[in-house]
Amino acid sequence: MPFLSRMLGLLGATIAVLPCAIAKPETEPYAYTGQISFDIAKVPFSRYGSNLAFSEITQSNLARFGGTGTVPGLYLRSVLGDQHLVFRLELLDGDSPVSFHSEASPSVLRLQTAKGKIEICIAQSDQVSFRGEGVSLRLVGQEGALAIPEHDDHWEVNSELPIEKYMLWATRGHLQMDAPWTGTSNVRTIVTFSPDPESHRMSGEIDAYRSVWVPHEDTENFDQSVKNVEREYLLWLKKVPAVPKELGPGGELAAYVNWASVVGQNGFLDRPAMLMSKNWMDSVWSWDHCFNAMALSLNDPELAWQQYMLPFDNQLPEGALPDMISNSSKEINFTKPPIHGWALAWMIQHGGYRDHAHLAETYEPLSRWTEWFFKYRDSNRDGLPEYNHGDDSGWDNSTVMLSGVPVETADLDSFLILQMDTLANVAGQLGKGAEKQKWQSRSSELLKRMLATLWKEDHFISIRASDGGEIDSQSLLPYLPIILGNRLPLDVRNKLVKGLTEQGRFMTPHGFASEALSSKYYTADGYWRGPIWAPTTMLMVEGLDSVGETSLAKKLREEFCQMAQQSGMYENFDAVTGEGLRDPAYMDIKCLPHLRSSTPNQPELMMTRTVEYPTRS
Repeated sequence: MPFLSRMLGLLGATIAVLPCAIAKPETEPYAYTGQISFDIAKVPFSRYGSNLAFSEITQSNLARFGGTGTVPGLYLRSVLGDQHLVFRLELLDGDSPVSFHSEASPSVLRLQTAKGKIEICIAQSDQVSFRGEGVSLRLVGQEGALAIPEHDDHWEVNSELPIEKYMLWATRGHLQMDAPWTGTSNVRTIVTFSPDPESHRMSGEIDAYRSVWVPHEDTENFDQSVKNVEREYLLWLKKVPAVPKELGPGGELAAYVNWASVVGQNGFLDRPAMLMSKNWMDSVWSWDHCFNAMALSLNDPELAWQQYMLPFDNQLPEGALPDMISNSSKEINFTKPPIHGWALAWMIQHGGYRDHAHLAETYEPLSRWTEWFFKYRDSNRDGLPEYNHGDDSGWDNSTVMLSGVPVETADLDSFLILQMDTLANVAGQLGKGAEKQKWQSRSSELLKRMLATLWKEDHFISIRASDGGEIDSQSLLPYLPIILGNRLPLDVRNKLVKGLTEQGRFMTPHGFASEALSSKYYTADGYWRGPIWAPTTMLMVEGLDSVGETSLAKKLREEFCQMAQQSGMYENFDAVTGEGLRDPAYMDIKCLPHLRSSTPNQPELMMTRTVEYPTRS
């Protein structure tokens, strides 16, 4: 993810699973209920498969959602074609807006005021149903929206930015459209759903579609729609990994964020896709998806495999994977680190995928992805592939890139070593004996070259490919080779662990900082220059486990889970305070399985906050 641009301009989450140990819980597991409420200023109200989401836009998140000129309030948004605002929602007493507070659960968004209430359910992925009592619902369309009258008091609103159209009609009460026509456009597009004068109740529907709306009969009432969504969500919860009781509140929220972040197949997304977020990081990045797949592989192997293969569906002819994919675009100027072999090996170990069909489907794409680094990312032809930018490493603004690029780094070599190990194993399973030997030989050769060139006394260095100059950096990035485990010499393993645990450097009460606390570049909210991230925590704890540092790995898992339990589902966290920093509904926090927390009775997380909306004329 390019540093700040997608965070501030547009999210995800998670590029990562919540670090977890795969072992039977040592305490009685928490029983998921789905009975949660959440703050829609942080976590969108949406559902599995839908591009629609409801969010509160405040002064604090205004720049990330709407930018200059956007009025704070509650909005229906679309993540189709990047995220865009569709309608701002207001509640009216007569003709006057009234303040209301929101209460969101997985199946219903309730907007409550002293005069009455509105209830909203995303009944189908492309269908919003709502009902109200005592108040009217006003939808204020965004600039450029076109209103076209249809038969039977239906109105089509053509909202250009989300490349989507919306059919609106009242099923009870009245719909009034205020959309003066200029000859080429509407001055404004304002829709008001008002209650029936006798019953004081109203209901209506909003259907989203790309080209032509297909009329449908009302086969269920609002209550039935809510029950259907609840039933679907409870089925999802059966596939969520177990957590101990003390992590239940965080587990409930993480489960919802995962479920609601999935969109259906569309455009460049050739399979159902778990976006990093339905906030502003509403795409799939080509290393984030690996952690999503790893988490899902424990109990939902089919959806997990779809997440793993998504970038390979969009692989370039030369073998590179795109940096980012959305339904409407893919970013090919950059790419992401080749953690895919490591992730596949993890999934095979924990989730299966040993059959010929899965192995054959991934072998050639993974081979081409590996070869790309040696063919096109080794400018000095010394056998050590390079990163051309921080974005390529996944650590967008890491201090490893401060003095110039391309850069030779030990983490890239380590990922490629593990990827070639995985390819050797897969080749063997597919009966490709000669290719198995080739990958094994190349893996061993790269390991030798990496150690000879990049290991210096007690740590790995990074060097500029142009002149071989050593880069002055105190980033955590050069410690990622711990993921090689026993492939590393014992002395190297011991010195890496010593450097990681040295007082005042990377260790904090919440985990490893991405830049040493003692570094002059350390910044609390410095993206990859300080904050704690789930993907790096996952990589580090898996590496520590593999070198026998199981107690330290367990401690780091527990600390991360406790931090997420208290702070929320954020993209990254302040290393010192544990406070959540960036996108608060990010898919970093996706897997809490089989982890015993040493600190019970953590406070509940974002469960009941309500939001007061000011009255506006």
